[in-house]
Amino acid sequence: MGGFASLGVNLPLLVVFIINFIVLFVLLRIFLYKPVLKMLDERAKKIKESMEWAEATKREYEQTKVEVQKQIEKGRQEVQAIMAQAIQRGESFKEEAKKEATEQAQAIVNRTRVELEAERDKMVEELRREFVSLLILTTKKVIQETLDQKKHSKLIEEALEQSPTFKKN
Repeated sequence: MGGFASLGVNLPLLVVFIINFIVLFVLLRIFLYKPVLKMLDERAKKIKESMEWAEATKREYEQTKVEVQKQIEKGRQEVQAIMAQAIQRGESFKEEAKKEATEQAQAIVNRTRVELEAERDKMVEELRREFVSLLILTTKKVIQETLDQKKHSKLIEEALEQSPTFKKN
């Protein structure tokens, strides 16, 4: 023991320090180290759970993003289909209106043609009557003999029937 004293170490004091150190070590281990480790384990567990939750949220976000993209694409396709259908309906309405206008124009042309033919027939008939009257007058003067009106009209009608200009249609 004399060797420790020559080094300036007091042996009883060294033993007290070692016992104090062991007691402090045990106390720190019981009251500080285990709770700190427990707290660190819980913190690590919470961090791990948070990371798992973040990963799950990220996966869910990606799935939702994909679903939203699908819905957007589906919406675009529906809009394009609706637009194509609207264009097709517009074209059919346009064609239908064009067809209806053509039919109305044709009906007007036909009605006008019928009216013109009737007017022409009326004028030809009137011309025939005037021509017959003139012919009767002329014939009367030329022949100087009066035929009865009925006989004379019959002769003129026969002559007109043979004429290509005044032939009845």
